[in-house]
Amino acid sequence: MGKHSYHQYLDAVIAIAKNAGVAIMDVYETDFDVKQKPDNSPLTQADLAAHNLIIYELKQLTPEIPVLSEESEAIDAKVRNSWQLYWLIDPLDGTREFVKRNGEFTVNIALIYNNTPVLGVVYAPVTELLYFASVGHGAFKQIKNQAAFQIHTRSFNLEKLTVAGSRSHIDHNFQHFLHNIHVATGAVPELIHMGSSLKICLVAQGTADVYPRLGPTSEWDTAAAHCVLKEAGGDIVDEAGHTLRYNTKQSLLNPSFFATVQKEFNWSDFL
Repeated sequence: MGKHSYHQYLDAVIAIAKNAGVAIMDVYETDFDVKQKPDNSPLTQADLAAHNLIIYELKQLTPEIPVLSEESEAIDAKVRNSWQLYWLIDPLDGTREFVKRNGEFTVNIALIYNNTPVLGVVYAPVTELLYFASVGHGAFKQIKNQAAFQIHTRSFNLEKLTVAGSRSHIDHNFQHFLHNIHVATGAVPELIHMGSSLKICLVAQGTADVYPRLGPTSEWDTAAAHCVLKEAGGDIVDEAGHTLRYNTKQSLLNPSFFATVQKEFNWSDFL
């Protein structure tokens, strides 16, 4: 299967993400319960409803392609590391934002081929905001029922930086990063707070220059938006400047990373 043929799945995956959004909103509008997972992250009926719907619909679409979801039972690393092609999903990215009812959560669906996202859909059900991309076809944004338009990262100016930061995970390392930019450039970077993978999409659409994530995330948190960012002209790189790769190790945790407009720039200098 050639890399451009993954594009054939895009419309169907967008429809699946929107269907999952409907299932999530059905729960959002109720007095839902919040459980704690073993890692202390929250879990709601919406996570599970979206998970079940996406798994079912992807199996209908591509019965031969395995699916890995945040809410899946653990799959042995030896098994999944052998997959050349698989779906990687976070049925509800930003459950903390969902619980706070601030709307900044997404459905993330990515197709991974050879450890790289080749198709990505990020959908925010409350605002009906959609980002999508497939390799070789560009990155797009769509707001509600308006026409989709292509997005690009912006040109890079170290003295007028905009940094995207987590709504729920601002820590000492992040503050230190901002302080070091200020010391090095003499300019105070503008800061945008946002939940979920929408921060990566802010970089893709040219609203922010970098989103540093200096703590743990999982591969399903980044994969879909990573495809969008790459097709928009940016990338997600680790502290050594290497592009994030998926399903290459025992763990599904990402290293610290920078979602950036400028892959060649060494953001680690500011750590």
